[in-house]
Amino acid sequence: MSGTSAREAEPVAIIAGNGRLPFYVAEAAREAGTPPFIIQLSGETGTDWADFEHMEADLGGFQPVVAALQKRGIRKVVLSGGVRTRPELKSLRPTARLIWSLPVIIRKLRSGGDDKVLRMVIDLFERHGFEIIAAQDIAGDLLATAGTLGAVAPDREDRSDIDAAARAAHVIGSMDIGQGAVSLGGRVVALEGAEGTDQMLARVRAMREAGRISRKRRGVLVKLCKPQQDLRADLPSIGPETVRAAAAAGLGGIAVEAGRALVLDRAEAIAEADGAGLFLLGLEPGMN
Repeated sequence: MSGTSAREAEPVAIIAGNGRLPFYVAEAAREAGTPPFIIQLSGETGTDWADFEHMEADLGGFQPVVAALQKRGIRKVVLSGGVRTRPELKSLRPTARLIWSLPVIIRKLRSGGDDKVLRMVIDLFERHGFEIIAAQDIAGDLLATAGTLGAVAPDREDRSDIDAAARAAHVIGSMDIGQGAVSLGGRVVALEGAEGTDQMLARVRAMREAGRISRKRRGVLVKLCKPQQDLRADLPSIGPETVRAAAAAGLGGIAVEAGRALVLDRAEAIAEADGAGLFLLGLEPGMN
């Protein structure tokens, strides 16, 4: 896996949430000649970081994180992986610089959607002089490319479902609710919320098994960036597990934005999709 930016040669910290993305970013950074410093978020399913310098920290434990980065002379930070849990208020440990901002931080943690919380985290790091860089700046090979990724292509009905699901994903994204939607027969049947993509697909599978939606028509999952999303954090991502969940839900394919979504374990994901008769499609930017 090769990177795409000269910034990769500089020291970098990776704030690691759940999923496989943090590992791929860490591997890409190391291959670029910069062993990264990993900060595994407590409560998130993480990777075994035994081969990397690392620490564990709560999302609200900003003070020890800043101290650890400053000690190592690190100024570049990558936010990588999903975050399912919000920190308990009693666990908040702001730096002296953030004490007066604590009421705003608490309000956003309590009521903000994922996008607002991520923007807040980015702002907190930037206030301390850190630079947030995107995961794709280090692991650019993960970005989805335009067109059909595997051997299966969408048909006319699939294209209609892509249009419907993309419109729905755009709407819920603008409301900071989620990034994904499922359409079947031109009808939107599921929207992604805080539970995430896999749980949404499990709901689609349950509806199909219960006869709530057609057992004959396939349907499509579309994942898009939120219109207001900062592209340095939380790009939509898919991988082999997404493909397996989509197949179990009886879907015919998955579409994401080229250059604005990540495909993890690309070869395995494509092989899974081809084996299940699903298409994987990179939409040209703006098609939604």
